[in-house]
Amino acid sequence: MDKSVTHTYYKTQKITNSIEQKTIEEKRMITMDKEKITTRHREFLFKNVFDVSFRSLQGEEGLLYLHTNQGVYSYMVKSDPSEFIAAFKELDKE
Repeated sequence: MDKSVTHTYYKTQKITNSIEQKTIEEKRMITMDKEKITTRHREFLFKNVFDVSFRSLQGEEGLLYLHTNQGVYSYMVKSDPSEFIAAFKELDKE
C-alpha cells in the first residue's frame, strides 16, 4: 500500500436542555497508512492494532471495530468498510 486509506465514520451526540433534545451527527474520517491508524481524537500505531472487524446493524450500516493493545474501539459507519478492512489485512501480512 503506497498511500493512505480512509473511511467515513459518524459520531452522534445527544444534546438536552430544559425544552428539547437534539441529536447531532458529525461526519469524520478514519485514516490508515503503513505507520498508524488515525481518527479525529486518537492515533494508534499500526503495530498496536491486532485486528479490524465489522458488525452489520442494518443494511450497510454498522460498527467498525479496532482491536488494539489499549482495548476495542468502535466507530459507526454507514457504508461497507470491506476495502478498509482488506487494506488492513494486506498491511498486516507485511
